[in-house]
Amino acid sequence: MLDAGCGTGRALSALRAAVGPRGRVLGLDATREMLLAARNHGRAHPLAELIEGDVMRLPLPVGCCDAIFAGGLLPHLPDPDAGLRELARAARPGARLAIFHPASRAELAARHGTPLTEDDLLAPRRLAALLHATGWEIERIDDGTDRYLALARRAEQPR
Repeated sequence: MLDAGCGTGRALSALRAAVGPRGRVLGLDATREMLLAARNHGRAHPLAELIEGDVMRLPLPVGCCDAIFAGGLLPHLPDPDAGLRELARAARPGARLAIFHPASRAELAARHGTPLTEDDLLAPRRLAALLHATGWEIERIDDGTDRYLALARRAEQPR
């Protein structure tokens, strides 16, 4: 299980519980300070292995991940298309991807002072097309009033 852009590691405990004691959890972030904060909060070994690295160039072999969690990640990527392709590269065929935000699209737009449109990155039609083009098969998108969750599965054949 990879937590891509793990930040301070808030999700690592839940991810550890999901994979069980024999699973492996990697928390990857580009910011050394975030990883230090994760360590200071007790979110490192044995909970997870923390790695400093760039989601755009993952320090992982092809097909090594069974699942990827991307909490709050996509809007921070300089090129979401390339970022999703890189996540697909590291995912085995059939691996799961969860794109999560602890706020709805409407709340995120309001926070950033932007209008909510069908062109924004997380709009269902746009995200579904982006996922499909980058090697993922969309399973569902749930834009709730208090959170956002998109689930996808790595395509069996690369695109």
